[in-house]
Amino acid sequence: MSIEKKFDISFISDLALREKQIQQNYRPIIAVHKWFARRPGTLFRGLILSEFSDKPLREAFYGSNNLKGTAIADPFMGGTPLIEANRLGCDVTGYDINPMAYWIVSREIEHLDLGKYRKSAENLTRGLETQIGAFYRTQCLECGSPEAHVKYFLWVKKQPCRHCGHEIDLFPGYLLAENRRHTENVFICAACGDLNGVKDRTNPDICKSCGSKISLAGPAKRNKCACPRCGKVNTFPNPAEGPPSHRMFAIEYHCRHCKPTHHGRFFKRPDENDLLHYTRASSLLEQIGTTHVPDDKILPGDETDRLLRWGYKKYREMFNNRQLLGLELSCRALAAEQDERIRNALITNLSDLLRYQNMLCRYDAMALKSLDIFSVHGFPVGLIQCESNLLGIANGGGTSVGSGGWSNILEKYVKAKAYCDHPFETRHEGSRKILTSIADEWIGDRRNSDLITAPRGVHLLCGSATNADLPGDSLDGVFTDPPYFGNVQYAELMDFCYVWVRKLVSPENPIFQLRSTRNPDELTGNITMDRGLDHFTHGLSAVFQNMAKALKPGKPLAFTYHHNKLEAYHPVIVAILDAGLTCSASLPCPAEMGASIHISGTGSSIVDTVFVCRSTGTIPRKWLADSPEQIAELVLDDLAKLKIGGLKPTRGDIRCIIYGHLARLAVWRLRVTWDKAQPASAKLAVAAAELRQGHALKCIEDHLAETYLNAPLLQQYDYVQENRTSYGGSGDEISF
Repeated sequence: MSIEKKFDISFISDLALREKQIQQNYRPIIAVHKWFARRPGTLFRGLILSEFSDKPLREAFYGSNNLKGTAIADPFMGGTPLIEANRLGCDVTGYDINPMAYWIVSREIEHLDLGKYRKSAENLTRGLETQIGAFYRTQCLECGSPEAHVKYFLWVKKQPCRHCGHEIDLFPGYLLAENRRHTENVFICAACGDLNGVKDRTNPDICKSCGSKISLAGPAKRNKCACPRCGKVNTFPNPAEGPPSHRMFAIEYHCRHCKPTHHGRFFKRPDENDLLHYTRASSLLEQIGTTHVPDDKILPGDETDRLLRWGYKKYREMFNNRQLLGLELSCRALAAEQDERIRNALITNLSDLLRYQNMLCRYDAMALKSLDIFSVHGFPVGLIQCESNLLGIANGGGTSVGSGGWSNILEKYVKAKAYCDHPFETRHEGSRKILTSIADEWIGDRRNSDLITAPRGVHLLCGSATNADLPGDSLDGVFTDPPYFGNVQYAELMDFCYVWVRKLVSPENPIFQLRSTRNPDELTGNITMDRGLDHFTHGLSAVFQNMAKALKPGKPLAFTYHHNKLEAYHPVIVAILDAGLTCSASLPCPAEMGASIHISGTGSSIVDTVFVCRSTGTIPRKWLADSPEQIAELVLDDLAKLKIGGLKPTRGDIRCIIYGHLARLAVWRLRVTWDKAQPASAKLAVAAAELRQGHALKCIEDHLAETYLNAPLLQQYDYVQENRTSYGGSGDEISF
């Protein structure tokens, strides 16, 4: 059997959509460390089982599988395909040019003694509590206890008025918290700074403390702010004056004594002791020094230029003194750990902790939580910043109150590594979720606490797959999630973590010799490094050619891809053809969460196309559409299956599905006359011309709209019945 015949779009789409809502619940392994735009594990499990299992997909998916002896490669190992293949018993080979990607996958897949890890983690947090725990306490306004735990300190950017010298708070608005997850709306009074509970957000009335009218809108907008004293307008940011300054204006806290009878959250204006705690933390930092805090400069880049515009010149400037103190003390404890694997795990934890322990984190006024620095795939510099409790607030039972502290990170890591020993899948029966343990499957180079089972083949390389030199006919499959041209600037973002990890790992570690993860050969579009479509095309082509040479005849190279622009598919067409492959299927599957901050409210798609490519094989005749009407029918078939899986497709989703079919058909038409010896620019022009000469997007959309609106509901449902096949006898398939 094969992916083309067994992959069940409706079944996997349903699972993938659910997984992407709370991915850590379905694939706890991803909590080892943040990586960007991870594709659903359920998707790649479905693809691999469709290709290599003899059982029907729905049966194999929830059963125990052992694909021992199956060799799988992932040339862009963000984690998901390689981890899923390893779990199924395959021998895996992974490449990634980014040292942080290599480091993260290494930590995900290596054996870890959880008992020793827990003991070291407890020693770490106990020591930090003794040293700095008092700096994260506040007095409860209800019971008066001075031992309430701070969840979040909230800060507003400020700057002196250029005209009169008055300190201006750059508030974009005065609403601190909405009443969706709290009993009332909480506003800051612009006049006195007190917090006010308000029932009607549209009519906040007057401040209960000073009688001033409460305003919803703040004075700072579009990089301008009027001085409240002299009335003159000031602009921001001002990079020549260095990184921005901040003022603490509010605290969300947690009182264990009051919580059982308290309704809603706990908010307060900082009191003198709260401000004194920060002053004392700053003094202690000055006393102990910062031997482990990196002093690296922020390099110019497509994403990092935003930091430079705000006056940040070094990564250490992105943290306040209390954060630097906690991180410095944490690093000292990690450096003293003698067990290398435990130390590497804790270094990974600290690197992931950095996402929440910096002064670019924002406070979500609706969800009432911290948004980490990578909540969007960039460096968002807001005017209101959120400082999380570095220690975290452990609540017992493996849970924490709030987010962004050591307790949160350590709890997730334990669950991630425990999942490696005992992976599971989640069945849905109505509104019930049933965890199904998958016996005899596991993730790792060897199974935790198992000295009998033979180790698995795991070969990870930190380097570009453009230079991969694998033996011919050595691979049974290549499954990967390549860069989507310019969607994510992986290296620019990961340098934020890398500069800290680099100071903690062994100086002899060859992976961390360079001062940055940036590499001119990284396959992303980047204006700063002058990497355009030609560069992306050349690199993707080299990788696909290397993988194709290593694949056994007829075995799949399957990869996910989507982009809002058709021209971003030109390099994909070129790379497939250069590798001597034919695209035998383009299958849609949800791969991102529509509620993600970088997607919500935009025209972006959450649907990937899975391109399945082979050197030889067959393709159903009906998939070789030669008119807009026929392409529209294929798209309708895809949409119907996706809807059965629970997706409500947007125009962006539909367009990306069309792009996938157009790219596949272009490969089919060009494969016989393709000349890979031409320059990349010439090949891109050929791919673009083929798409232009094919079927105009507008014509397909017109046919799609008309056909879709007039199609009977029963026919749509019948069209995607699970047992219905798109294939007839051998006469309905064409060999290639």
